[in-house]
Amino acid sequence: MSLIEAVTTCLRKYGTFSGRARASEYWYFVLGLAIVNAVIFVALLVPALATMDPVTQEPGVLGSIGSALVAIIMFGTLVPVIAAAVRRLHDTGKSGWLYLLILVPFVGSIIVLVLLALPGEPGPNRYGPDPRAVQQPVAG
Repeated sequence: MSLIEAVTTCLRKYGTFSGRARASEYWYFVLGLAIVNAVIFVALLVPALATMDPVTQEPGVLGSIGSALVAIIMFGTLVPVIAAAVRRLHDTGKSGWLYLLILVPFVGSIIVLVLLALPGEPGPNRYGPDPRAVQQPVAG
């Protein structure tokens, strides 16, 4: 799966918490969001900080636009990120509710990261068919 395919798949499945997601789908989606945020940061926030008023310490219009864009992207992609993580946990055979461990300070994020990095279960599991399996056309 390519970066573009993963991002479009996860955005298309905006609020789909059922089913399974391959590791490549999830990690490419996270990478795609990181790249978008980095580009916005470099293109808007860094020049804004360079031209910041030294007396008032205000970044100006460019910094405000960059901050607003990053916030919109973060809040706009919150549901797809959680949905993709839940589908990824389903692929490993774990309940999506384990994602709530991220709310536990310090160790919760590490536990969730390890769970998301586990290999998927081969073959179908209780959450759906194996997303890595090649779909055979049905003879009719």
